Amino acid sequence: MISFTFLLRLLLHVYFSSAQFAVISPQDPVLRIGSSLTATCTVSPEFGLHASTLFWTLNGVKLASRTYSLLSSTMLSVTLHSLNGSQQQSGDNLVCHGADGHVLAGSCLFVGMPPEKPVNLSCWSRNTKDLSCRWRLGGLGETHILTKYTLKYKLRWHEKEKECESYRTDEQSYSCYIPHNIALFTPYEIWVVAANELGSATSDITTLDILDVVTTDPPANVQVSRVGDLEDQLTVRWASPPELKDILFKAKYQIRYRLEDSADWKVVDDVGNLTSCRLAGLQPGTVYFVQVRCNPVGIFGSRKPGIWSEWSHPTAASTPSIERLLNASCDLKPAEQNSTLRRELKQFFGWVRKHANGCSGVSIKLYDQWRVTLQKSQRTRHQLLQDNNS
Repeated sequence: MISFTFLLRLLLHVYFSSAQFAVISPQDPVLRIGSSLTATCTVSPEFGLHASTLFWTLNGVKLASRTYSLLSSTMLSVTLHSLNGSQQQSGDNLVCHGADGHVLAGSCLFVGMPPEKPVNLSCWSRNTKDLSCRWRLGGLGETHILTKYTLKYKLRWHEKEKECESYRTDEQSYSCYIPHNIALFTPYEIWVVAANELGSATSDITTLDILDVVTTDPPANVQVSRVGDLEDQLTVRWASPPELKDILFKAKYQIRYRLEDSADWKVVDDVGNLTSCRLAGLQPGTVYFVQVRCNPVGIFGSRKPGIWSEWSHPTAASTPSIERLLNASCDLKPAEQNSTLRRELKQFFGWVRKHANGCSGVSIKLYDQWRVTLQKSQRTRHQLLQDNNS
């Protein structure tokens, strides 16, 4: 059976737990940076607390008593000058304490600035199926208080506007993703509204046609293979993005490649709309990583420059080792081998640099013929040496 004393203690605990010892005014104010604030803590007379025994803290730090003003036996104020921006968007904690340190009342202090106009609004559509937009915060960016950014859009000749719902934040860069219901052949008007309790600002309106901002998935099925026994070449092949097969467009591609132990990429720009390319002038017996990306230019006659896709996943392949290819000349002195090879390579690549570029079919064909002739010459020379020794 529950005793009377226990019930009395329980009732007193509930009473004092729910009792309001004091109130702070103003409650949860929103102020501009540099403003001043006078807040008042008023204690309830029935608790027998005298205002002269109270003290204030801001974010857990006790405020100097010289900032206090005793207004009455139940009222103590504090004045803060030249306020800095809030340390957190949820507000700074301004708290009134009793003499023993107990919290009597609290208020959230929001100190910040109204937002400035968002800038650098740009958008792109992946495979014409969706729309993504990115922008940056205006001015210094930081408002110190909770600020909402809303991407709004509408078809140019329709009045009803819509709001994007899927947002992401990356430092000072914001983005929003519209996953479906994208209209083609009709311009969109797109803008961003930034708002907080101190004001609002609207970006410039961007007008665009979806077909002018299309990007694709990276080229698929990228394969890199050797070119027979040619120790300084690799062939790269890939598939066109299948998502745009029903849309009239011309693609152009870029290739980049790097050595296995290097972070420096070399870019081949002049691939055009081919779906294969020969890389020449590589180091023998070396592993290379290769990537390809696509730019869907000229969709339905658009004259926009197009937007590059992301790079494909790296594909690795190695060139043949020169030691294995030159074993037919093993009776020649190493210095003679290196001198002859360097001289012939220098002569050929000098001609290539003068008469051909990148993935030119003419230069590759002539180079193949030159390498075959060189290898035949080496085999003939090796056979003559064997005949002379026998």
